[in-house]
Amino acid sequence: MIRIVTRTRMVALQQDADSARERAREVQGAADRAYAGHLRTVYDLTADAEAAERAAEADRADAVIVREILERTEAQLADARATVTEQAARIDVLSGDLDSIAGAVVLLHYGKLHSVHPDRQAAERHAASFGVGPGGWSPAGKCPVEESAWLISPLRKWAVAVGGDAA
Repeated sequence: MIRIVTRTRMVALQQDADSARERAREVQGAADRAYAGHLRTVYDLTADAEAAERAAEADRADAVIVREILERTEAQLADARATVTEQAARIDVLSGDLDSIAGAVVLLHYGKLHSVHPDRQAAERHAASFGVGPGGWSPAGKCPVEESAWLISPLRKWAVAVGGDAA
């Protein structure tokens, strides 16, 4: 079949072809922009993934350091617990010693420690060697300790009164 194409039809076909080429250029531009956007997205995601991997590696290194510190701290805690146990045992021993000298007394001269004695009679004998007679004792509680020339006090009571500074 033979077809006759007129000039008008040729111009219309030429315009359709030009329009199709222009549309192809627009579609190609849009595709190029989409591809460039995709590449930027891939680049950004790759950079983010690499940064996340570096951060994860740094966090793993920090975790190793924290684990080492924790192990050292646990060892120190175990040492401290052992020390506390030893000190508790020592306190028990010293408390027993203190109980064994529960009858001990201190001889005070104007409120200051003069000597420690196993009992009241020994303190009185020692004070007598300084010329303190049987009437030279101030009754406890009558006047302040610092104003009493000679005073005998139970060791335990005196140690508590001076707040542990008796030693």
